Amino acid sequence: MIGMIWAVSFDWADGLIARRMKGRNKSKQTFGGQLDVLIDIVSYGVTPAILLSSYGEYDFIFLAAAFIILSASALRLSYFSTFGLLGGTKYTGLALDNNNIILVFIFLFESFFSHEIFSYILLISCLGIAWLNVSQIKTPKLSSNPRNVYILGIYTIILTSIYGWVSFLNT
Repeated sequence: MIGMIWAVSFDWADGLIARRMKGRNKSKQTFGGQLDVLIDIVSYGVTPAILLSSYGEYDFIFLAAAFIILSASALRLSYFSTFGLLGGTKYTGLALDNNNIILVFIFLFESFFSHEIFSYILLISCLGIAWLNVSQIKTPKLSSNPRNVYILGIYTIILTSIYGWVSFLNT
């Protein structure tokens, strides 16, 4: 969980830094954009899919849902790579970085449920997130606002502390 939320923090910070760099030519911007897409599919598509399938103990329904998550993530990234932002400020569909932000928050409640019940809560949550990824809802681009990056940094530190403390208590 800690790695998943830090992936979002580094992704957002990387974007701010890249946009402020002077002397980047079109080739470097294109290369950076393509590298970002690759990192996004791994961080926000593959990682949640592996998390869900392993938490569901590789049961068929969880593997099928993992495939749906990965497929929705690929479609979302392909759509964004083709059409970009709506009006320069809004995404069509839920941006993939939100997948990790939401899943890490949901996992805070894992200890309140049995493993089996939480497996299905996670399954339904992941399928809902995948649906939002490919939906036609319009969502703002949060990562372009430095204030949001600082809020995410605080959120990341708080969650890291909580998960670190829980891990420490369980050893």
